[in-house]
Amino acid sequence: MEIKQRLNEVLVKLFRNVNNIEEQAMKTEEYKDVTTNDMHVIEAIGMDCPRNMTAVAKTLGVTTGTLTISVNSLVKKGLVERSRSEEDRRVVLVSLSEKGEKAYIHHQKFHEEMIEAVVARLSDGEKHALEKALGNLNDFFTEKRRGS
Repeated sequence: MEIKQRLNEVLVKLFRNVNNIEEQAMKTEEYKDVTTNDMHVIEAIGMDCPRNMTAVAKTLGVTTGTLTISVNSLVKKGLVERSRSEEDRRVVLVSLSEKGEKAYIHHQKFHEEMIEAVVARLSDGEKHALEKALGNLNDFFTEKRRGS
């Protein structure tokens, strides 16, 4: 089997496994109602400071309307809070609640374990090669998302 075919098989299995394992990692009693999509929104909001909806939507590559639906659900689940900007009352800001911050940290631990498992037995050169390859893959997906 040639390298391109093997890489294709590995990538297809990898994406499927990451999605499945990421979902399983979140399925604790405390976060049983948190979906993978919810976690992506929580990650995009982040823990630094309140972000406006437009910025979060841009980070996720979705419309503000689509984000609003997700944020409504996250507010109901007690993971996200909304507020109005003091500078411009028309601007809606979103931030993580205490429960949302705990979910964010829980999910980050999964990512840290995953990355540590990936790089544990790689040399520095292999780590840089992997970083370059994954950067190229990300560039491909970014271009595809933009419709190029």
